[in-house]
Amino acid sequence: MATIPSFSDVLSSPGTLESPLARALSTLFEPSAVLLEKLVPELASQSLSITTYSSLIDLAVTTISSWDTHTRAAFIAAHPRIGEVGNLSHLSRQEQAAKATPPDVLARLAQLNAMYERRYPGLRYITFVNGRSRAEIRDEMEGVLGGAGDREGGGEGVGGEVMPVEVGGSEWMKELDRAVVDVGRIAKSRLAALGAV
Repeated sequence: MATIPSFSDVLSSPGTLESPLARALSTLFEPSAVLLEKLVPELASQSLSITTYSSLIDLAVTTISSWDTHTRAAFIAAHPRIGEVGNLSHLSRQEQAAKATPPDVLARLAQLNAMYERRYPGLRYITFVNGRSRAEIRDEMEGVLGGAGDREGGGEGVGGEVMPVEVGGSEWMKELDRAVVDVGRIAKSRLAALGAV
């Protein structure tokens, strides 16, 4: 069972890799090098006048949003893929496996993840699951990919090939910004699931 340190321990902790702040953020978001090596020290160096975990999440999302494009993308790319079954944190396993998933849906999600990552180089598809089944997320991903996500293999380019958007271009940036917002929504959902504020 996932837990988070007391908020008072988080506020008084240094920005080290093993600090209560690092443990809390790794639980609420996902543990990653970018989180541990950039977000934790940045938040620890600020004089935090926040009083709740919810406001810590807001501050973290604001901080992430202020990073350069490459660092934000690295943060998003560290999140697990929708439908992955291995190497998931305890909370990711709970969120993604709330309902049994047929093998064909898992296979389709793997295909859609690959298509998404070709379309948006350097990003992962992030969405606030919020109790939805993987089949519902599959349908959402197909909608995001438009014609590129057609089941029959049609879509953009020759032979249904997924054409990448320009890294740093408006469509790619819009997708990066949406993913950062959804990571914050996921963190707040995890906070609620842990019974913390």
